[in-house]
Amino acid sequence: MILCGNVSCLERLWPQYGKSPFVIEMEIPGSEDSRGGVVTADLDGDGRPDFLVTGPGHIAAYGNDGSKLWVLETRIRVAAKSERDGLPGHHGPGIQAADVDADGDTEVLFLTYDSVIHAVNGKTGVEQWTAFPRVPDDAEVWEHLVIANFRGLGDRDLLVQATNRKGYRMGRYLAAYSIDDLAIGEITPLWERDDFLGCAHGGARVADLDLDGRDEVLGGTLVGFRGKILYTLPELGKGAHLDAIYAADLRPEFPGVEVIALEERHPNRIFVYGIGGLIWESHFKNQEPQNAGIGEFDLDRAGLEIWCRSRYDKDQKPFVFDSRGEKIFDYRLNKVKPKGWTDAGVEVISRVDWTGDAKQLIVAKERHKSGHVGLFDPMSGAFVRRFKTTADRLYVADVSGDWREEIIVQSGSQLRIYFNKKLNPNPGRDRLWVDNAYLRSKMTWNYYSP
Repeated sequence: MILCGNVSCLERLWPQYGKSPFVIEMEIPGSEDSRGGVVTADLDGDGRPDFLVTGPGHIAAYGNDGSKLWVLETRIRVAAKSERDGLPGHHGPGIQAADVDADGDTEVLFLTYDSVIHAVNGKTGVEQWTAFPRVPDDAEVWEHLVIANFRGLGDRDLLVQATNRKGYRMGRYLAAYSIDDLAIGEITPLWERDDFLGCAHGGARVADLDLDGRDEVLGGTLVGFRGKILYTLPELGKGAHLDAIYAADLRPEFPGVEVIALEERHPNRIFVYGIGGLIWESHFKNQEPQNAGIGEFDLDRAGLEIWCRSRYDKDQKPFVFDSRGEKIFDYRLNKVKPKGWTDAGVEVISRVDWTGDAKQLIVAKERHKSGHVGLFDPMSGAFVRRFKTTADRLYVADVSGDWREEIIVQSGSQLRIYFNKKLNPNPGRDRLWVDNAYLRSKMTWNYYSP
């Protein structure tokens, strides 16, 4: 699912919005809690990213230019606290979009609360088919779905995930299907597992870690395209679980892509690993990392850096690790945040290519409120810009103009899209969407793992 279609992502020029923020008025209720989210995909076939917004009881599809494509009232599976309510977790969109049958048109896939998979036309919202795969005995329903490429045929496979029916809910159940099979009522899986170690607060993610043209399933357990376990993290701390998981080329000297996972509860470690096993694990004074932003934050160091928010309910104390597991910086957010910014800190954290320079920034919203959005230097915490808005959701993706990313805010029934008006110092770069890990992460994000 490369948004640029048959045209080189380098050559494709997307129109830039005339005003920042560009505002889309949506015909849906505003957000009342953390159920639902935002994703982007080319729904109408014009080569530009469009917008899918989900919430309890509805899906809204709007074109890149703000035009309404369709709004669907449906019991789409979205959930808040996944360990209690099941997947996909806080801000998890619960929806996928790609050309899953290679007919040149985008399809949109989602689950409803009765465990039925629905496929609708991306441009019109008209239903094309449904499927009802067998639910594992110890699960209640299927709760999370991810479009994947397991057979090397492109976006033609589907991963579904469920949590255990009773107790602290974890997404241990996985099943992979051919989408072509599901579309004709054939529900025999390609493979199944009941021992997946996932995150406690969100669904499984996928990425092509070894760059062989097929996706792996990412969690504390890495599962290969044939359903075999490739690696499992060492034993977690007593009562511990994983809060978040990411895929990034943290160590460019190694082939492929690395996985970064954050542990909650003592010893509160950061793990970096891949198909070949553990690369390093570390912690900073046993403080919980909780959420992270991973990017090129220090140009004088090799590889990428890992910025961790920390757990504190107030007076957050972020810390930064380099690509080799050395803690290189820490500070108190209250010492550097803008005047009037909440003492609760930041949340919904994402690395962002905003300036076009090699150095990347982090963007986040005010924590525990529909508040402002801040753009800051992760190495110092210094805020570069403050967007005075009321953010319920925050999503980052390249959707207009050049290859740099836009900051997409859901505020009630509006989408507000902010872009950088300054000239891009490096305009000739390829689109970010050509990177498999980037594309997959933007379709499987949630509050803990943007």
